[in-house]
Amino acid sequence: MDETDYIIVGAGSAGSVLADRLSANGRHKVTVLEAGGSDRRFYIQMPLGYGKLFYDPKVNWLYRAEPDPGLAGARDHWPRGKVLGGSSSINAMVYIRGHKADYDDWGRYNPGWSWDDCLSAYKAMEDNEAGGDDWRGQGGPLFVSANKSGLHPLVEHFVAACDQGGLPPTPDFNGASQEGAGVYQMTIKSGRRNSAARAFLRPAMRRANLAVITGALVCRVLVEDGRAVGVEYRQGGVMRTLRARGEVILAGGAINSPQLLQLSGIGPGGLLQSLGLPVVRDNPNVGDHLSDHQGVNYTWSMNVPTYNDELRPWWGKMRAGMQYLLTRGGPLAKSINHAGGFFRTRPDLDRPNMQLYMQAFSTLIPRDGERPVLNPDPWSGMSIGLSNCRPTSRGHIRLRTADPGTHPVITANAFSTNHDVEEMLAAVKYLRYIAAQPAMARLIKEELRPGPKVVTDEDLIADFRARSGTVYHPSCTCRMGPDAATSVVDARLRVHGVAALRVIDASAFPSIIAGNTNAPAMLMGWKGADLVLADAR
Repeated sequence: MDETDYIIVGAGSAGSVLADRLSANGRHKVTVLEAGGSDRRFYIQMPLGYGKLFYDPKVNWLYRAEPDPGLAGARDHWPRGKVLGGSSSINAMVYIRGHKADYDDWGRYNPGWSWDDCLSAYKAMEDNEAGGDDWRGQGGPLFVSANKSGLHPLVEHFVAACDQGGLPPTPDFNGASQEGAGVYQMTIKSGRRNSAARAFLRPAMRRANLAVITGALVCRVLVEDGRAVGVEYRQGGVMRTLRARGEVILAGGAINSPQLLQLSGIGPGGLLQSLGLPVVRDNPNVGDHLSDHQGVNYTWSMNVPTYNDELRPWWGKMRAGMQYLLTRGGPLAKSINHAGGFFRTRPDLDRPNMQLYMQAFSTLIPRDGERPVLNPDPWSGMSIGLSNCRPTSRGHIRLRTADPGTHPVITANAFSTNHDVEEMLAAVKYLRYIAAQPAMARLIKEELRPGPKVVTDEDLIADFRARSGTVYHPSCTCRMGPDAATSVVDARLRVHGVAALRVIDASAFPSIIAGNTNAPAMLMGWKGADLVLADAR
């Protein structure tokens, strides 16, 4: 039986930041337990390699949601990182903080989490290639690429078409105004993925007071007299115990953290009893309030070359590969989402409610075992995706069995409210409106998906129900709030009713953020570490 000061469960986006900051002063012994293995893999480090990781069990939990009526009965694929860096090691690397009003919503019931509080933390955390200003940080540990060079020529046409369609350009989605169209910032540095592991965990692993144990599946939190005192974990088929002199911190994300709480007897009492688990703390909110962005792509064949033409033929792959190996440049050095936008489906809304993703390629032809980013369609194709920013549909995470190695039940309940259906209907109509603008229309040969025959509201709704799916932003399943009647953790991220136990990851979001959730997940780790260290004094 070993002892440490702080146990961090999960070396993902939040866990990597926690490991760095809690070990930085050298006074605390910090141990990170990660179920996955090393991130030293070529397709992790090469930015466009994430398509190869989409179905790779060596780095991916490969979750499947339950059949969803809102998605025409489909069982959606939910990739989550099972590797150092977590999902920041397998994601599409778009860096979006979210709308400032989202954080003011957080701070209304959770002191210390308003936009001003979070902006100062973001600026301390970041090293933005575009430089520091009132909005951007410079000199922090997380390099953020401004993504201004090597863009596909279609980006310019996309931004112009948005402008012609009433969505003007914005120079910085993380700046003064999120609304508009423009280029996405990326967690890419020198042509390599800049995951949370690379930016935070790897430098911290040089410290003698930080231990990172991989291949360690945490099975339960040990609670004695209402206090978390350690964890049990399985490594190489052997059960081990690690005790914490300070605190146990769960940073497993929106699926693993509520799963582990429930395995530890903290969650819906009836469910736990039905599985033969002792009830340590009855809280039905554990695993509830699941929020996620749902997205759909529209795809066109084009009159001009796209990345399909570069990456589909063998000689194009060879050229792109040599360019990347020799210069760390070319299409393999970027995410496929070069640009995008945020817009409102109704003018009376106080902030954008939909997000756009412009992709100068298409992948209508599937490939077994991968997301065919590196093997696009054999024609010049382009896709524009969109996702809802603030859905009202709610799902939940529940234990399937008492076995820690069994995937939990994921019930997404996508498009289960009229609000979400009406928003998406308005959004797909606007997406077609953008494509019909002169800057884009003259380059388009034909709409391939869903196709020109899909025009009525009923058909458009049926189409996006059949083709939509998660855009990989699950959150809120251990949400923050003032009391256990509606939440799991308080504003200091402490689990209600259990001492020395915190949840610090995207599951603790009080509500979902408008945009990609990797940046706010790292923010949770940054601010969470401040809270842990302050309470240790």
